[in-house]
Amino acid sequence: MNKLQIKGQWNDIKGRAKQAWGKLTDDDLTRVEGDHDRLVGAIQQRYGVEREEAARQVREWSTRH
Repeated sequence: MNKLQIKGQWNDIKGRAKQAWGKLTDDDLTRVEGDHDRLVGAIQQRYGVEREEAARQVREWSTRH
């Protein structure tokens, strides 16, 4: 799934994102609104990981979904 697909289908896949990253709140996911960079930033902030690690996680997750 590419960046545009994620943004376009965000409401449908928000639940899957919450399952993958349980520390993300509903407010976090609402603010993200399917934006790849915002999702990476939210994961980075909630999980205390480097940006590269958060980006890797999002890439792997989006490949699976």
